[in-house]
Amino acid sequence: MTLLLPAAARLGRQRLSAACAKRLGRGDPVPAGEAGRRAQLLRHFPLRGEGWPIAALSRQAELGDAAGAAWLRADPVWLRPDINGVRLLAHGDALGLARADSDELLSALRPLFGDAGFMLDAPHPARWYLRLPAETRLPVFSDPGDALGEDIFEHLDISPEARRWRTLASEAQVTLHHHPLNARRAARGQSPVNALWFWGGGRLPAAASGQGTTGFSGDDSARALASAGGRGADLPERFAGEPGVYDLEGTRDLAWIESGWLAPALDALRAGGIAALHLDDADGWRFCLRRGQALRIWRAPLAWPAQ
Repeated sequence: MTLLLPAAARLGRQRLSAACAKRLGRGDPVPAGEAGRRAQLLRHFPLRGEGWPIAALSRQAELGDAAGAAWLRADPVWLRPDINGVRLLAHGDALGLARADSDELLSALRPLFGDAGFMLDAPHPARWYLRLPAETRLPVFSDPGDALGEDIFEHLDISPEARRWRTLASEAQVTLHHHPLNARRAARGQSPVNALWFWGGGRLPAAASGQGTTGFSGDDSARALASAGGRGADLPERFAGEPGVYDLEGTRDLAWIESGWLAPALDALRAGGIAALHLDDADGWRFCLRRGQALRIWRAPLAWPAQ
């Protein structure tokens, strides 16, 4: 069993209970990996080839029709100007788009992308896709999760390949800015949907060597990666004994991690339900506790998260 944990900075001054830290401390550190969310996911759900084709992977996981084309996510977002630039404040599920809302916006945007030779659709209101000719060359786009709360110009690709996409993004913003749905959303106290965020472009890669691992996550990108070489599934409320990789990176609640995941996993390890518990955080820190190490009572408690 593996737990993907948040970076230490996300947990602030929270600390594990003395009892949990003592039990975990009987394990051993593992050589550190590369820091960052993308690197953390790829350690457990490796891809064949280069790039970050999340659009094709998530499309294949949802509809199974990603082969033979290039794909780009074009997810709805809320951008807000401030004195220091323009910030990405919400994307995807956080916008709470209903199916009818998504369809209304898509109807207004499809002619724009159709004129450019691309098909825009959305099998889910939070996940929008552009189908592109297979040979389309795409710039490197930032994931929306990496840019959340930041000035979007820090994530702007200024390469010649990106010029076309900057133009399309600007034209989409104009269309969305004037769309009557946003006035209705404002009247209901909801944030506007005033831009599209392009990311995750590429073609469907060859099957990854995931050895049938199940990846449990609330993040559709992680589930899509897991599905490429094994199985992707929604994250349950707590660990119930099934081996796999459990993605907890998105939380800031260490007490939830301990009560719902670490403590039950330690009990399963002691009972023989799992052979080892692996921990991997977004800073690249890694640790492993095996069942036979439970008798190392002289070991110091685990000092994680450490800052």
